[in-house]
Amino acid sequence: MNQSSVYDFVRTLNSDFVGPVLVFILLGAGLFFTFRLKFIPRFYFSALRMLFSKSGKHEKASKHSGMSPLQALSTAIASQVGTGNIVGVAMALLMGGPGALFWLWVSALLGMSTNFAEAILGQLYKSRTAEGHIVGGPAFYIQNGLHSRWLARVFSVFFILALGMIGIMVQANSISDAITSIFPNTINPLYVGLVLTVFVGLVLSGGITRIAAFAESVVPFMAGLFVLGAIIFICMRCDRLGAVLVEVFRYAFTPEAGAGGAVGISVMSAVRYGVSRGLFSNEAGLGTTPHAHAIAKVNNCYEQGLIAIIGIGVDLLICTLTGLVLLLSGVLDGGTNLVGIRIMQAAFDSGFGAAGNYFIAISLFFFAMSTIVGWYFFAAQNVRYLFGERPIVAYRIVVMVLVVVASVVKVELIWELADTFNLFIVIPNVIALIWLSPKVVAESKKMRREIALVKKKRADERQGK
Repeated sequence: MNQSSVYDFVRTLNSDFVGPVLVFILLGAGLFFTFRLKFIPRFYFSALRMLFSKSGKHEKASKHSGMSPLQALSTAIASQVGTGNIVGVAMALLMGGPGALFWLWVSALLGMSTNFAEAILGQLYKSRTAEGHIVGGPAFYIQNGLHSRWLARVFSVFFILALGMIGIMVQANSISDAITSIFPNTINPLYVGLVLTVFVGLVLSGGITRIAAFAESVVPFMAGLFVLGAIIFICMRCDRLGAVLVEVFRYAFTPEAGAGGAVGISVMSAVRYGVSRGLFSNEAGLGTTPHAHAIAKVNNCYEQGLIAIIGIGVDLLICTLTGLVLLLSGVLDGGTNLVGIRIMQAAFDSGFGAAGNYFIAISLFFFAMSTIVGWYFFAAQNVRYLFGERPIVAYRIVVMVLVVVASVVKVELIWELADTFNLFIVIPNVIALIWLSPKVVAESKKMRREIALVKKKRADERQGK
């Protein structure tokens, strides 16, 4: 069986089985926790106020003490905001029409509750290695909460393979593809890979201290840069914004020929592609972000659970702006032969000219670079869980080699394999989340009672005055 046949087999497997099963599991978990926790997204602005009250406390991250809540959130967002926010949204709209954007919003709201549960369990079951490192994540709450060491090991092994190796290669290849597409036959992809490896190596070699500092400084910059560029583009086409928003809501519930990129897109297509791209973009239920939230220094796990949902909101904002730019640009009207990042480059090119290509290349560089750093950090937690501290340096070297290799080779098969392996990450994680949900609910109720008592005390004091 040649590589082409293997690629076709894996792609068909993902499309017909793995993808639908993952959507069913992740969407089911989101619905379960949304109802069980009585709609956590309603606390979003409370979470923002809580984060801002803590953001003034600038602390240096340490392997022995962990990260500040802001650093943990920034590291989580670093992994959540990546190529999926650009390429994934483009494919969702191309295959599902404008209505897919609405269902992407729905998946984000449901994902907030799942992410809240992941962060709480990460905090409850965090641990400390023999070398003194604070560690946490699904492997730890699967083993210590679910009491299943073999399932925790399955999660860790596939996490390292799917995100810590294959996923990192996909991100590196996206950067190389975006840059070389601007300078065809001019820049050697190998040089892009070598430069990227230097950047990655400088960040990773500093351990948790430098990773946290990188996330805390780069994530706001990269998100702000893209948001600013997208808003400027939307303002340039604001005369069509109302019509586009009407299309988003109409095609979310009404099938209509010619909607979006395909002809005769059904409501089911809008739901399928919108929900799947939304869930895979915000990573709720995938078991990535609890690695960061677990080691945040907070007074109680409920605080970090609330702060965790902010990351879903940031991801949702960027996905929404991406979708609006694509719909306003018209590049998807009637379909397109463009693939991957080139769809978004064509969209911004329609508004900014050649500068649009540079803008997307720069944005993607930071998006993918931050995801590489975030996924490395999360995978390293699992390396520590399985093997201890000694292999970390070797793993870091492997990551740097993979970044170079991915910059010069085609990774279509690798990308499909990463999607396949995700199934073996999601299943153990969601089993643990559902099984341990009573603990999540108990922690949530306890803190809400305490908050209510504090508010009542303050009200009584004001009345007494």
